[in-house]
Amino acid sequence: MDWNAYREHLSKLYTKQNTSQQYSYAVKYYRYLEDPKKISDLPTTIKDSVLKALIALSKYLGYYTEFTASFKNHGIKWNHGNSLKAFLNIINNNHANLMSWYKSANNVLRPNEQLYLRYALLSGLRKQEAIDSFNMVIDLSKSRKLDEYYDENTSCLQHFKYGKYLRKSKNTYITAISKDLLKEISDSNSVSYLKIRKRLTKHKMPLRIKELRSYYATYLRNHGIISEYVDLFQGRISKDVFVRNYLKIEDLKALVCQILNVIKDLENSMLS
Repeated sequence: MDWNAYREHLSKLYTKQNTSQQYSYAVKYYRYLEDPKKISDLPTTIKDSVLKALIALSKYLGYYTEFTASFKNHGIKWNHGNSLKAFLNIINNNHANLMSWYKSANNVLRPNEQLYLRYALLSGLRKQEAIDSFNMVIDLSKSRKLDEYYDENTSCLQHFKYGKYLRKSKNTYITAISKDLLKEISDSNSVSYLKIRKRLTKHKMPLRIKELRSYYATYLRNHGIISEYVDLFQGRISKDVFVRNYLKIEDLKALVCQILNVIKDLENSMLS
């Protein structure tokens, strides 16, 4: 087994974080491909992640059909469909003190990192997507090619044009962004998540960047943006028949304008 080649294969399908996790579990548990009943003995906290890693590995090795049939025959089931877990996640609202954390984080981060944190909140992107997009805006602006990424007519960054934003899961397609924020990012310096993490850790601050995404989604939904459109702008396309076949955006420019107005209110609330 050429593990280096496999890691390179994963990197083309997943984010850096997911690649690292999938690779780590594949290396550690690859023997379970031949003895899937052992998966049942794994802690529930990692069971789904290990199973996902092994399925990806089985596809790479051309053993997918046999492996999936085998673990199903052993009665092994996914845990991620647990409705109780989803319920607890909804009611255990940790958004109440998130803005307090946000302001404290800004006190220890450098100006470009503060701007990144603001972008992560106002875009609703996942933390690594926000890093990639932030740095991409800077690079394209320097080479005078930003118009290839940013559609000025709709005020949207068009991630769908670039393969790294389109993966097997966790895609992102477009992001509504004001011209003012885009200009600030264009004139900024690039950022590194590793450096941001080290700076926050040094000041004994928790890493809560990923929570900004759910804050963004909840804020939009609570301020009149229907959930299907929130999902769309966060890269989620539901399997619902209505969404797949009938949902249409009659005027994307008008919808983006509505979203930007809500985002402006969100940004104003950050300063209060």
